[in-house]
Amino acid sequence: MLVVAHLSDLHLGAHEPAAVASIAADVAACRPSLTVVTGDCTMRARHREFRQVRRLLARLPRPLLVVPGNHDVPLVSPERLLRPYGRYESWIDVSPRPIANVLGLTAMGLRSMPWWRWKSGFVSARQTQEVVRVLGGAPEGDVRVLALHHPPFATGAAALVGRGRLARALTEARVDVVLAGHTHVPEVQTVDGRPLVVIAGTATSLRIRNVPRSWSQLRITADSIEVRERYASDDGTWYTGRVVRQSDGRRLRAGRRPQA
Repeated sequence: MLVVAHLSDLHLGAHEPAAVASIAADVAACRPSLTVVTGDCTMRARHREFRQVRRLLARLPRPLLVVPGNHDVPLVSPERLLRPYGRYESWIDVSPRPIANVLGLTAMGLRSMPWWRWKSGFVSARQTQEVVRVLGGAPEGDVRVLALHHPPFATGAAALVGRGRLARALTEARVDVVLAGHTHVPEVQTVDGRPLVVIAGTATSLRIRNVPRSWSQLRITADSIEVRERYASDDGTWYTGRVVRQSDGRRLRAGRRPQA
């Protein structure tokens, strides 16, 4: 069994201290093969917030793959134009496409937040070519995972620019799972012919949206994927709430989601 711990939307700087203090131990308890954080690590991309993020990331199990979100780009600063990822790179990771290889799994991260987009994301043709090259070239039999901040198949004002070419790249690369965040509401989605999309809720921020703070645990076997949503209690402890299972690549079975 492969276990992937998926956290998102930490928003350190506008966070719940009890959740920050306890989440690393809860993640470690599941003994993940890989830990993924899909962006919005900070609230306003301030240096002191990135310092807090780095302390939290140091406590999470390795290997660790992190991508930035829209809140990790300075909001009002010349740096947004000149070096939009400069602070993120200084404190977190310089790689524009981090890659993690563990036995039986290949994962790749994409930066889906350009400086010229206010909130919603963008994926370029070059990025989709890298998806095909890296994940399409993964060892036969590996679980292939793509991580980015923005949900890939959102519609309306939240739609990802370039989602059509990304969808084609996911198919060509035979990607099994896409991990995303951004909405602060945990979700598991599947459409025939597309990979399983797991959207993590907000792990530690104060910005909850009628759902408790949460992170998602993926348990992957040869014939099924189970997503356990881990929710925070008021006292800082965590519990398994909704469980979603995909047993045949098409059918999802989901429990009820707790309300905040």
